[in-house]
Amino acid sequence: MHKPQYLQPQREGRERWLVSYTDILTLLLILFIAMAAQAIGLSHTPGITAKPAATPPHASTAEPTAPAVEPAPAVEPVRVPTVVPAGDQTLARTADRLKQSGLDLKMEPRGLVISLPQAILFGSGDDRINPSARPMIGEIAEALRESNNKVELAGHADSVPIHNRRFKNNWELSSARGLSLLRVLTSEYGIEQSRLTLTSYGAYRPKGSNDTVDGRAENRRVEILILNP
Repeated sequence: MHKPQYLQPQREGRERWLVSYTDILTLLLILFIAMAAQAIGLSHTPGITAKPAATPPHASTAEPTAPAVEPAPAVEPVRVPTVVPAGDQTLARTADRLKQSGLDLKMEPRGLVISLPQAILFGSGDDRINPSARPMIGEIAEALRESNNKVELAGHADSVPIHNRRFKNNWELSSARGLSLLRVLTSEYGIEQSRLTLTSYGAYRPKGSNDTVDGRAENRRVEILILNP
């Protein structure tokens, strides 16, 4: 006896579902096989390079190593021997020589200063050199002949005003005293005039205080400056 149709299991519908699922799996398998074949073919095709997978943002990437460069051989610095300038050596020898004469010497950056007091060179208010000062001037002239350094003669005076028949002020007196020493050095001791210059400072470059007798005596002087080359 046959069951009613509505009581029989629906086998046909279930079998149709199985067929559709199988078809989908088959299509997916074919798709994957085709994609794999295409990728293999591209990797072996000249001129086509597969791009590497993107590096994750936080992944560390090794930097390319730079080629090793050999360091250049060390160059030793050239050592220059310390040499004292010839001009300084000459001034030092001149100073050592004149110290034995008891002269007032002072080494400055501009050169060697020889200070000659007025009391030794001149009479009061006069520009004529005392005969007793000639030996001292001769020793200075010998020292000057040992070099070709330029020489400056500078006349100085104190601040006490002067006025006599020959000089109206201390400027004229200090200038005349420097000029007298220049004439003796050139005419009597053969020092070249081209090496000498003459300067007058009057009372405006004092060596001591003009308020004392000793200070004013220091200020009345003629300075011989042997210049550095």
